[in-house]
This record gives sequence, C-alpha cells and structure tokens, in this order.
Amino acid sequence: MLVAGVDSSTQSTKVLLCQAQNGAVVGQASAPHPDGTECDPERWWEALTAAGRGLLDRADAIGVAAQQHGMVVLDETGRVIRPALLWNDMRSAPQAAALIAELGGPAEWAGQTGSVPTASFTVTKLRWLAEHEPASAERTAHVLLPHDWLTWRLTGWDGGVGGSVEPTTDRGDASGTGYFSPALSTWLPEFAAVALGHPVGLPRLAAPAEIVGRTPGGAALSAGTGDNMGAALGLGVGLGEVVVSIGTSGTAYAVAAEPAADESGLVAGFADATGRFLPLVATVNAARILTVTARMLGTDTEGLSRLALAAPAGAGGLTLLPYLDGERSPNRPDATGVLRGMTSTNTTPENLARAAVEALLCSLADAIDNLADTGITAQQVILIGGGARSEAVRRIAPAVFGVPVTVPQPAEYVALGAARQAAWALSGATSPPDWPLPGSSAEYIAEPVPLVRERYAALRDATTGWGS
Repeated sequence: MLVAGVDSSTQSTKVLLCQAQNGAVVGQASAPHPDGTECDPERWWEALTAAGRGLLDRADAIGVAAQQHGMVVLDETGRVIRPALLWNDMRSAPQAAALIAELGGPAEWAGQTGSVPTASFTVTKLRWLAEHEPASAERTAHVLLPHDWLTWRLTGWDGGVGGSVEPTTDRGDASGTGYFSPALSTWLPEFAAVALGHPVGLPRLAAPAEIVGRTPGGAALSAGTGDNMGAALGLGVGLGEVVVSIGTSGTAYAVAAEPAADESGLVAGFADATGRFLPLVATVNAARILTVTARMLGTDTEGLSRLALAAPAGAGGLTLLPYLDGERSPNRPDATGVLRGMTSTNTTPENLARAAVEALLCSLADAIDNLADTGITAQQVILIGGGARSEAVRRIAPAVFGVPVTVPQPAEYVALGAARQAAWALSGATSPPDWPLPGSSAEYIAEPVPLVRERYAALRDATTGWGS
C-alpha cells in the first residue's frame, strides 16, 4: 500500500508518496506559495493540487501537516472571508498583550492553554480581526487552521459547513491556537469568543490515528497535524530527545510525557501528534539570517558557509543580534537586527559571515536553554531543516550548543511525518509504524566556545526595550 504526506509550509507545498510498510519514498513533488505574512488559502489548494498531481491519486491514505497558527476564518456557508493571517504576521502583538492582561496574566494562560500567547498565536489574530476588520469578524462563523482547511478540501468539500463532512483538527495543531488545553485535550471556546467578540465554531478534535474522512477517490484521510508535530513524527523522536530545526522559523523542541506550562512565555506547551506533548521554543528569524547576510556579501548560502569557516570563533569580535523581522523568543515584535563590535580591522566578509552563523546558533542555543528550564536537558541535539545543510552551521553548532550534534540525512521530515500518520491511520494499530530514517546521519563534535554566547547574551540583554 502507498501513503502520501503533505507539508504545506509558509513557502511551498511538498508531497511525498511512500510505502506504508517502511516509509520508502517512491515519488515526490513540490509547488511554491506566494511570499508574505498573509495568504489566500486557495493558493495553498492550488499548490497542493499541482504538487499532488500523479501522486495523491495513487495513495491509499493521505496525511496533511501544515504551518501552525494560521487563522482561516469562514462564513456560515464555509467560504473564506479574508486571506489567512500566518504565524509570521506580527501585527497582532498589541492584541496579544491585551488578551494576556484581560484573562488573568501569564500564569493563567500557561496553566489553561500551556502557553502565553505571542503575536504568532491564532487567538491574537482573532482579536486583531475584531478590532481592525469588525465587519469580517462579525461574519466569522468558523475558524480553522491551515491543515484543517486543506484536509477538509481533500474530502471534496466545496462550500457548506452543514455538509456531511465535518472539519477536524488534531491535538498538536490545536495546541498552537491559544484556545485549547493540551493537558485536558479540550477546546477552550470561551478564549476564542473573548478574542473575536462572539462565539465561533471550532473543528472537531480527532484522535491521533483516526481516519477523519475520505477523498472522492476513496483514499483515507488521517487527522493531520502542525508542521513541528509532523517533523517530530517523521524523525521518530523519542522521549527527551531535543530537536533543533532551522527553516523559515527556528524551533527547538522535545517529546515529553507531561504537559509544560511555562509562565515566562518562552516555552510553548504544545501537544504532539501521538497523544503526548511537545514543549517547543520558536524563533521568527532562522534560515533567513543566512540568506540575508549572503545577499549583503554578494554571495549565496554555500559561499557564506565557506566564508564563515574561514573566520575564527567569535568573528573577530563582531556580534550580531539577528532579530531582523522582530522576534518571538524573546518576545520583541518591534526589534531589528543589531551588529556590535565593528572596527576598521574586523569588518571582513569572513567575520560578518561567521557572526551571522554564530548569531543564528546562539538564538537557538537560548531556545535549548529555555527547554532546560522546563526539565528537558539536551545531551545531544538532532539538527534538521534547510539551514542544517550549511557545513558552517553543522561544524559550528556543537561549539555553540555545547553538546554533540547529529544531522540526519536531509529529507522532507514534515511530509514524512504526515505520511507516517496516514499509514498509522490506515493500519488501525495502537502506535505509528516503525519507519527507519532515510540514509545515514552525520555526527559533529567540537570544543565549546563560551565567549561566543557570552558576547551574544550581553548584546541581547543590552538591547532589551529597543524598538524599531
């Protein structure tokens, strides 16, 4: 049997067709999404249709993993009201602060929802809609997440909430909304209603291995999940293992048996796609730090890697704070990048490239430290994502993180996780199928260089309160 996994990310849709028994990939394709911080969901559907051509119709089951947090608002007929606001849209930062204050403060939010919401969370986007587009808010009868909407579309739905197929979601993706309790596995509809100004319909919560519907061609549809949960499932992450992903966003997360409730707001207490938990720290700025710096230096990311490896640890005294597009961890939505320590002798392309790589890794090392504050201490780090293809990132990471780094063979782990979930749903088993990781992993070790993180921390703390 064959299963398909879909990764609908910020930038593109990727589809993998896999053998259900062992996860071997037999076909794959991708299609781009428009750039930006909001997107008409129809563009996702067009990309899924294009990438899935010749693949989805061969699958016995399909799973969809997609970018978390995106706000897809529908009217009473099930039609999309406005372009979806995405996780990387920071315009709802004031609404996040207001909601935290209104509903009992950070400790209350962490206790109820597992997280203290930032501008990325769906609940803050609902409040933004109510304040800035009240007519759209008034029309909003249902709110879905990107993977919910795409799974619904795969059933053949073409309008009409009252149809035979009910929209569904899973614990993992629901835990990023700000109106769901991971600990209790239940919606908190009053949080969504307070944000939007009136009660709103939420998708049915599906079990991890549930078949939630079928395509017109008869393929089973699994519950789907968020992209980080999909990656954890694709990697087969075990309890306590720490993963760092460098993509459009940066993340550090681990699978846990107990829910997290970090009132500092740095650790999001998400659920995973298997019935357990996925405490996670996310950064807005990640791989783009490398591409932007490469552009400044007139090179590409491979050239940037070569330059960085030609510079000494510490970049000759240059330290970059890489909050280029605001930041979520720490919560500084109005921040900008800062370069400190420039002299007439250290401002070389090599040092600037090194400073960019070290900045990216220091930001993620902070995220690993945040996980440690919740009781998860990294003994090693599994490094994935597009940014992990950089040789400089791989070789410098253990010196910054202070622990060995394992880099699995590059693969579409989010789509692979979605496919594994589809195979699980198809099997009816109590746990996901055992799939080996594709290819071999590379191991990296290096002596820690504490000065790099010390300089970074000094710059980070010195700029607290700086605006744009």
